[in-house]
Amino acid sequence: MPIAPDALQHLISRAESLITRLEAVLPHPLEAPDWSASVAFRYRKRSGSSRLEPVRHVAHIRLAHIVEVDAQKERLLRNTAQFVAGHAANNVLLTGARGTGKSSLVKACLNEFAGQGLRLIEVDKADLVDLPDILDLVTDLPEKFIVFCDDLSFDDGEPGYKELKSILDGTVSQSADNVLVYATSNRRHLLPEYMKENLTYKHTEDGEVHPGEGVEEKISLSERFGLWVSFYPFSQDEYLAIVGQWLRGFGVSEADIAACRQESLVWALERGSRSGRVAFQFAKDFSGRLA
Repeated sequence: MPIAPDALQHLISRAESLITRLEAVLPHPLEAPDWSASVAFRYRKRSGSSRLEPVRHVAHIRLAHIVEVDAQKERLLRNTAQFVAGHAANNVLLTGARGTGKSSLVKACLNEFAGQGLRLIEVDKADLVDLPDILDLVTDLPEKFIVFCDDLSFDDGEPGYKELKSILDGTVSQSADNVLVYATSNRRHLLPEYMKENLTYKHTEDGEVHPGEGVEEKISLSERFGLWVSFYPFSQDEYLAIVGQWLRGFGVSEADIAACRQESLVWALERGSRSGRVAFQFAKDFSGRLA
């Protein structure tokens, strides 16, 4: 029995509507963004689809703003300069005390070398399984890319751990010459460590120590970062120097900086930390009240 033209048109319209809705939820291959839109990009995955989003307002922190970590700054700056110049450079793991400037240093290096072609792609830990797709997009580009993983740590069995380990050093393909991985973490070995794992250490008669397999596995990821940059808790004098640096940046006078010394120490005591982050938070509060 033939279908009436109106019924056929209605059927076609419903089929097209269904296809459109299916296309919206089906995974799509990762597409290159407009690389001229920004110097920094975020990798985002939503409803099975992924994309690289330009960061419209990049943090404007500069290397001169970060104080009391001169040794760490010099090592990261040197490695990044080598990378941008096309010379050999290492993937970097920045570890240590919280709020000491690990992430800020990476952002400051981006601002320092963005004019020379440095770009940054921020990837969350949960999305590290998609690193090969991201690298495929940037391998043949003339710019240099830092894949940035902030506050990185893994629980046992997380899939991103294996993928990152392979990308750093372990796949049959050669790593892209224009890509490095910079990661920050409060854990030096990036994985939780348990007391029972120490029982697997073996000691030979001549005193040689052999870690057990569980310990070796946890060390193996962090060892694939060629450069380790360690950060340590600040002393009281270092904390006060950082407070002063931030207050000057907010336009506070030297007299007011000297007058708020005790108040800044109380602020740190209440938070149980003399970190750079706490110093910045105090400087914002104090300068705001002055204004």
